[in-house]
Amino acid sequence: MRNVERIKKFLALFAKGDRVLVVINADPDAIGSAMVIKRILWRKVAEVCIAHFNRISRPDNLAMVEYTEAGLVPLESIQKESFQRFVVVDSQPDHNEAFLPFTYDAIIDHHPLSFDKAAYADIRPGYGACSTLMTEYLKVLKIKPSAKLASALMLGIKTDTADFTRQTSLKDIRAFQYLYRFADMHIVTKVGRALITESNMDFIGHAIKKRKVINNRAFFHAGIISKPDELVVVADFFLNIARVNWSIISGVMGRELIIIFRNDGLRKGAGNTAKEAFAKFGSAGGKKTMARAELSLKLVRKEIKGVSQKAIADWIVCLVEKTAGKKIE
Repeated sequence: MRNVERIKKFLALFAKGDRVLVVINADPDAIGSAMVIKRILWRKVAEVCIAHFNRISRPDNLAMVEYTEAGLVPLESIQKESFQRFVVVDSQPDHNEAFLPFTYDAIIDHHPLSFDKAAYADIRPGYGACSTLMTEYLKVLKIKPSAKLASALMLGIKTDTADFTRQTSLKDIRAFQYLYRFADMHIVTKVGRALITESNMDFIGHAIKKRKVINNRAFFHAGIISKPDELVVVADFFLNIARVNWSIISGVMGRELIIIFRNDGLRKGAGNTAKEAFAKFGSAGGKKTMARAELSLKLVRKEIKGVSQKAIADWIVCLVEKTAGKKIE
């Protein structure tokens, strides 16, 4: 289906009096993509609200929300009954249980297809970023992005392609070039520099001391945590270690065990490995170079017949080594 036909079908979902809720797991790509939905539906519906269910704590993500004026609200503050239409971008409803209370009219994503039960589903795994896909929507509709919207989309592309070093297509590069002429590069630079806080440095220092490197895979289990985004910071940082081609970083938050996966893109797919190893304990999956698992701590402890953080750490190492050794692609 051509882009023009796709977008006509998308717009046909909405009526003038609709209040639309866009639900996201907030990161730069999801934020930029959601902002496009809001811009496209401006003056076509009564309201568009962007709601996130995750805690935003990474300094770069906080800076992006501030400088682009994305207008996000916590999902917990939303009354479902107030909205007639529901959209999810840069994710699919089975990626996290927080998506499940809603029946979606539209799903727009660039991750591998796992759920397309919606009146409108535009899922294109060949794209490095959902922001690229959404930039094409703007171009087809001949909507010139504002400086803040263009900046948000550029940041989404930069983040999900790791500055064009992983899973990048020509479409991503062309979209970035197109956005460059409209973006405020001061915003892009400010957000790009806001990467690590002092508390992140302390967390990274602890991770360095306690890391395990097995078969070129770096592991660190942080125990009980309050900021899951710090796991992501360490996972990205550990890929800079010479001869390390995987990083698997984990921690316990509330009733969940969170595991972040990164790899160099030259080997097994992180998303498939995460899903194969951990899906029966909760949600797990992602892309070739990056993945995430959010597991029921109750199910994990029942499986390993242990409650200590060391038992959890050892179990993660054992299961990853066993699964990654299968050469899952």
